[in-house]
Amino acid sequence: MKVDGKPMRTIWVEPDGRSVGIIDQTALPHRLTTARLTTLDEAAHAIRAMLIRGAPLIGATAAYGVCLAVRQDSSDDSLDRAYAVLIATRPTAINLKWALDEMMAALRNRPRAERSTAAYRRAAEICEQDVAINTAIGRNGLPLIEAIAARKKSGERVNVLTHCNAGWLATVDVGTATAPIYLAYDSGIPLHVFADETRPRNQGASLTAWELGKHGVPHTVIADNAGGHLMQHGLVDLVIVGTDRVAANGDVCNKIGTYLKALAACDNNVPFYVALPSPTIDFTVVDGVAGIPIEQRGADEVASMTGRTADGRIETVRIVPEGSAVANYGFDVTPARLVTGLITERGVIAAAPAALAGAFPDRAGKAE
Repeated sequence: MKVDGKPMRTIWVEPDGRSVGIIDQTALPHRLTTARLTTLDEAAHAIRAMLIRGAPLIGATAAYGVCLAVRQDSSDDSLDRAYAVLIATRPTAINLKWALDEMMAALRNRPRAERSTAAYRRAAEICEQDVAINTAIGRNGLPLIEAIAARKKSGERVNVLTHCNAGWLATVDVGTATAPIYLAYDSGIPLHVFADETRPRNQGASLTAWELGKHGVPHTVIADNAGGHLMQHGLVDLVIVGTDRVAANGDVCNKIGTYLKALAACDNNVPFYVALPSPTIDFTVVDGVAGIPIEQRGADEVASMTGRTADGRIETVRIVPEGSAVANYGFDVTPARLVTGLITERGVIAAAPAALAGAFPDRAGKAE
């Protein structure tokens, strides 16, 4: 994607051929800054502290974290430590484990002298695969928007609601939920996006709105609790969200608040789609509600907010009374019955066991 006309990805290998560059997403939307990762521990911190976030990008960063570890020490002990450190950073996004397993498979039986080169090669392949998958998700999701546009009066816009950030900032490039949106906008379809603010970290307000604005897509940031109201009044044509893990039965785990949007969409007959790359499917979990671990993050994310003051300073302020208990559940699970369809790189499929296994028999077979 482009930022002020300049092509940019979320992660890249620096000119030295070893260190890894990332966009520091904690500084957005007020500053576009980058960070340089040179060690395994720096990569783990970037994931844990959410300098990078989004399931596909977490996986890509973990892959490069292995590269940084192997470059310093190519022993089996180093590989084992890299896996242990990185797998512990975020418990919910399954792309993390997928990418680490891919890296281990590529490196474990290689001679130590070959491991560093092989690691960087496999990490680059994981990144390119992510871009190709997301591009295909965009192509497969575009007809959904085109069909709605065809039913509209000439010039009338298609209204899409999205939750959290499943744009290119959550992936290596292109995005998942935003991939069909960008294609529709670029093809000339009148389009408008309602972006939930997505408390407590405000990924919708700070990240989705930022990247949509940079691409020129008309959008409006709304309070998290406004989506149901908009749907009641016919102001939303479809919902497209991303996901951090999809269970074998079609249950979808995504940023906290997604379940409530799905309930509102169901009650108002608004199509609710989930865009996902196949590495996000976890065929080892047969029931998402019961089986997907839900990350509980620190209280400060709820108790405080960061923003820019009128004089341009970036400040963090506390908004919860001292002494009040705070719970911070990072994700929730939307049951498959509420999902209209899954937008994948292999087409739009039902959120159902047979459909998932039929579309991705290669991955389903490995889980058996």
